[in-house]
Amino acid sequence: MSDAPSPPDVQPPGARQPDLSRAATSRSAEGVSGRVLDWFGVDADWERVPAGRDAYRRDLRLGAGFAVLAAVSIELGRSMGIFEDVTEPLWLVYLLGVVSTVPLAWRRRYPLVSLVLVYGSFLGIGLTIPAITVLMPMQVMYFVALFTAVAWARDRRAMLVVVSACVLVMFTWLIWMFAVQQGIETLLEEFPTRADWPGLIDPYLANSAYQFIVNIAFFGGAVVAGQMQWNAALRRRQLTDQSVTIEKQAAALTDQAIVAERVRIARELHDVVAHHVSVIGIQAAAARRVLDRDPARAAEALLTIERESREGVAQMRNLVGTLRSVPDAGGKGSPSGPDGAGSRAPEPGLADLPALTAADHDGLDTTFRQVEEPVGAAADVPDPMGLSLYRTAQEAMANVRKHSTARSATVTLRVVRRPETQAGQRFEHGFAEVEVLDDGRPRHGTSGSGLGLLGIRERVATHQGMVEIGPRATGGYRVRVRLPLPAPGPGAVPVVPTAAARQTGAPAEVSSAARTEVVG
Repeated sequence: MSDAPSPPDVQPPGARQPDLSRAATSRSAEGVSGRVLDWFGVDADWERVPAGRDAYRRDLRLGAGFAVLAAVSIELGRSMGIFEDVTEPLWLVYLLGVVSTVPLAWRRRYPLVSLVLVYGSFLGIGLTIPAITVLMPMQVMYFVALFTAVAWARDRRAMLVVVSACVLVMFTWLIWMFAVQQGIETLLEEFPTRADWPGLIDPYLANSAYQFIVNIAFFGGAVVAGQMQWNAALRRRQLTDQSVTIEKQAAALTDQAIVAERVRIARELHDVVAHHVSVIGIQAAAARRVLDRDPARAAEALLTIERESREGVAQMRNLVGTLRSVPDAGGKGSPSGPDGAGSRAPEPGLADLPALTAADHDGLDTTFRQVEEPVGAAADVPDPMGLSLYRTAQEAMANVRKHSTARSATVTLRVVRRPETQAGQRFEHGFAEVEVLDDGRPRHGTSGSGLGLLGIRERVATHQGMVEIGPRATGGYRVRVRLPLPAPGPGAVPVVPTAAARQTGAPAEVSSAARTEVVG
């Protein structure tokens, strides 16, 4: 762990939202190729990722369903005599048919890998037992694999390369089939002269053209359908972001109106106070001058002072009541009076970390873990330190949601009342630490100002702690902040290390009751 390293790729939550446009301006000058690349979303900053683990479970069920259909279709084809000329054993036919459907179980998790495996098995089976490839479930599987690769590939440039290579290999295989396996000699023997042709076109040429047209429609339909679904998902994301922007703008306009109303009330309050205080001052001066010579006029002036003071207090009370009834800027319409939350809500702390982790993070699978040594040590963390740890976790989760391709994240809170000898005297009374880990990589096209990470470092510097921010060697990203705990109070119970810990210098083992895990 190092003191405040400078991470190059983490994006703060306040960063500019990624531009979901696909660089139409730069592509328009490149003609047809530019428009094609723009339609395929090559320069798009958005990556389509399935929402949650339910999508992957559905893909597993889909792969299992295709495996069952493959086995059933092979048995039906065998009963219809399709495999009469096959010399390979029957168990090999079943095995090849079922195994070729397995990659569909990961079609959206690894769309391009699934496509390559499916079409690789197609070529292998086509060269050995071509009767399997003509079965209808297998044809549907090839369509689904190509459709999924185009609709769900996150790297659009790699998608174009892989899909183009697969389609080119398929058409090369078709040409080889027409030239070698189908045999031109058979057609020539059946239709030796032009007079024997059933139609106006050579039978072999007609058969080849028909097969090419069917396969162009097959592969082209899968590519076009997949890209149309990807474009539709991109448009839905754009509309969602636009609606969020509109809501934020509406909230900002509401806040501006609230501020303007408060300014107007403040000005009116100033006018009321100035008027009544001026009247009171004038009447007080008059009463002082005539108090000895004309007590009746002095009493009249004092009555005026009493009346003006009461009216001023009443008007100020009304204006202040109106001011309190106006919702706080950025609030949800709740008053900030005694019965409303408003700005009187307490600052968040360590107790709010499970709720923060369990909140909706755009389909991100989140896990919260809490480790205490001894049990209940988290209750001794000071409130300012707990607020800093909470804000760090909040910042890190926002970065994962906005600027990473991660599908899962883990927030870990550690509170240890044990001297940390590796850092000198800084953690002599223990430490409180929050760590946020994810399994993603930086999303292309996103950028931020870095103010969020700067805020984390400033909070850590305030508490004289340590921070570690950067990519992990095993993949993903880590944000970890460790703050020193103050000396325990007079009623605190000291931590007694175990015998093994005293001998090896290792930390005392945390009991199972001290660990809690909440899956959000």
